[in-house]
Amino acid sequence: MEILRTPDDRFTDLPDFPFAPHYAEVPDGEGGSLRLHYLDEGDPGAPVVLLLHGEPSWSFLYRHMIPVLVDAGLRCVAPDLVGFGRSDKPAARSDYTYARHVAWMRAFLDATTLSAITLVAQDWGGLIGLRLVGADPDRFSRVVAANTFLPTGDSSPGAAFLRWQEFSQSVPTFPVAAIVNAGCTTDLAPAVVAAYDAPFPDEAMTAGARQFPMLVPTSPDDPAAADNRAAWAVLDRFDRPVLCAFSDEDPITRGADRVLRDRIPGCAGQPHTTIRGAGHFLQEDRGPELAAVVADWVRGP
Repeated sequence: MEILRTPDDRFTDLPDFPFAPHYAEVPDGEGGSLRLHYLDEGDPGAPVVLLLHGEPSWSFLYRHMIPVLVDAGLRCVAPDLVGFGRSDKPAARSDYTYARHVAWMRAFLDATTLSAITLVAQDWGGLIGLRLVGADPDRFSRVVAANTFLPTGDSSPGAAFLRWQEFSQSVPTFPVAAIVNAGCTTDLAPAVVAAYDAPFPDEAMTAGARQFPMLVPTSPDDPAAADNRAAWAVLDRFDRPVLCAFSDEDPITRGADRVLRDRIPGCAGQPHTTIRGAGHFLQEDRGPELAAVVADWVRGP
């Protein structure tokens, strides 16, 4: 496996991002290893909140939430998925599979010995994170699902997703920051745009971002469909607290919260909320508000 690594100088002087980098080694699936970057903020002995980003962002997405959560007495761990942020980037698109993304994150949880986790998952953070819950439910104390879903390919993902999938494969240069900006209700400042582009100094490093849309199961015989059904078999019995915090202006995941609330027992009786005025990347549009919802829920009455 050929591995690419974004130069460190691409990550200097990022706006509102004073966090120190941390690294873990995970098996690459071919006998080698990958360096996986993560943020780790707050008291090491505090309850853990695992913040999982999606496509095509990185842990920078959580910069406005981390201070709120830490001030609430929580420890925030925010990894960059393999292929994103400061994590290593396999060069070939065929290196990226849904199963490998899940395995890489399971290895990360093992390497960091995280337990009693509150998972906060958005976009692909949920497609991977809910699989992690399905594989090892006892590692998680509660789950916050934000603009995400767990498809099995047994129903259509919707016209908006199919348009996004087609765009992602046909656009000549993959416009990472422009994609994030288009998924927000707010217009990103130039320095923020540059920060989302920072992990990808050239097109060769976007293999993981290019491949992600093609890994979403859209047919019943998709390679990941059976594993997602197996995860749902666990989630259908998962009775630890699950909170849906979806935004009101995301055409991609609109309505997916109803599926989660109908099927997962842990959703019953929870104070599910709608984040108003936010797009797909609600952490960018309403980060402090979402963080306050998470903090208040974790701390309880």
